[in-house]
Amino acid sequence: MKIVLPIVLSVLILIPVYFFGFRSDTPNEPISNVQTPPNIVFVLADQWRAQEVGYAGNDQIITPNLNKLATESLIFENAVTTMAVCAPWRASFLTGQYPLTHGVFYNDKPLPNEAYTFAEIYKEAGYQTGYIGKWHLNGHARGADPFSARDQPVPKDRRQGFDYWKVREVTHNYNNSFYFDEEDKKHVWEGYDVFPQTDSAISYISKNKEKPFVLMLSYGPPHDPYFSAPKEYQDLYDAGTLKLRPNVPEEYQDSARRVLAGYYAHATAIDKAIGDLLEGIEKAGVADNTIFVFTSEHGDMLMSRGVVKKQRPWDEAIKVPMLIRYPGKLESRRVLDPIGTPDILPTLLGLSDIPIPKSIEGKDFSKNLLSGKDLENDATLIMLPVPFHEWQFKNGGREYRGIRTRRYTYVKDLLGPWLLYDNENDPFQLNNLVNQSEYNSLQKKLEKSLSKKLKEINDKFWPADEYMNQWNYLYDRTDSLRAENYLEINR
Repeated sequence: MKIVLPIVLSVLILIPVYFFGFRSDTPNEPISNVQTPPNIVFVLADQWRAQEVGYAGNDQIITPNLNKLATESLIFENAVTTMAVCAPWRASFLTGQYPLTHGVFYNDKPLPNEAYTFAEIYKEAGYQTGYIGKWHLNGHARGADPFSARDQPVPKDRRQGFDYWKVREVTHNYNNSFYFDEEDKKHVWEGYDVFPQTDSAISYISKNKEKPFVLMLSYGPPHDPYFSAPKEYQDLYDAGTLKLRPNVPEEYQDSARRVLAGYYAHATAIDKAIGDLLEGIEKAGVADNTIFVFTSEHGDMLMSRGVVKKQRPWDEAIKVPMLIRYPGKLESRRVLDPIGTPDILPTLLGLSDIPIPKSIEGKDFSKNLLSGKDLENDATLIMLPVPFHEWQFKNGGREYRGIRTRRYTYVKDLLGPWLLYDNENDPFQLNNLVNQSEYNSLQKKLEKSLSKKLKEINDKFWPADEYMNQWNYLYDRTDSLRAENYLEINR
């Protein structure tokens, strides 16, 4: 008993050190100097494209809080959504995997319960976990109406490790929208939901600041509908004076300006909420030990090439804003090398000094970020295994795989090379260089890089039906309909 008791006491003393990941460089270091694990506040907007922020040089959108945040953050110039659509981005972020690994390559398909996710990893490291806002990973039963689960509560075993829970599976009605709490009780966000969601986030941080936490705050806007932001924010923009990207066709320009004004109103409202959230983090006294991330799932074409929304391989859809602030650890600078969706989770784990699970396919760039280097990443994948909904086959949708480098975009479809852009000399992607003889050497180099990346994740680039059958999925409504020559549409 005299031998056992000291051992037991030693183990009890060491448990919190191991469980919470606290480290001490010297055995007798005072407790006040022990490194506390960083909190994570992850803010996700929906359909906010990279070009539409003041700090990126846009002089007509009002984003003062994001502009200030950028002066304190890493600014990712080429944050690329691996698959430019809602649910696949979320599944790839939460798992650190590519869509054909986790299986969510189509909206409203379920992320498997056994997926090892962001919240579960941090929870096992001693963190509290919270989620507020849009979820979009519960999916629906096979054969059910494709949108049947969007207004239903998410079962506890489908929350992927998040405990604090104020969530709606999906809604695009941002005024007086409802949500479900941990016990599946229904509540209403009064007014424009971005603001009460932010208030809940501030409250969560204040109440849980004594222990490390991760909090994900997922806003619905600026995803369409474009004209539902509060009037005071809509009044900030005069559609008639807005400048458009040169790749908006003339016949769509009046519509594009109206859409852009509504989109900007949503964005400015979110910017105001982010300012409130950052102030709440300061007041809680945890700003210096909080990794703050702002990004988006994907962009929006916003009438570039005459279309809206996402899925397409052009920069308006695949490039998103991303800022990471970590005071005392990361100095503000611009990161030029591309980073893909599956890379975000392992990079956050690296910054948090948490081991990277073997299930993760993305790259951990934390050492580069902490050392002041760029990512040393030549390219990141973009893909669309199955086109659906607004870009289904009959609307010109097609399967594709591609890469986005710091300078170039290269994409192939099932017929072969499809797009090649020099984004440095052609930032609006107006001149497709694919299969032009003077760019043969470049195209071969990019093709080799793409083939290597597909091989690394065992992506065979099969037709859409192969993946739908493999995962036992059904197409939604008319998504499977296609003309025999659909690949050649708009080629």
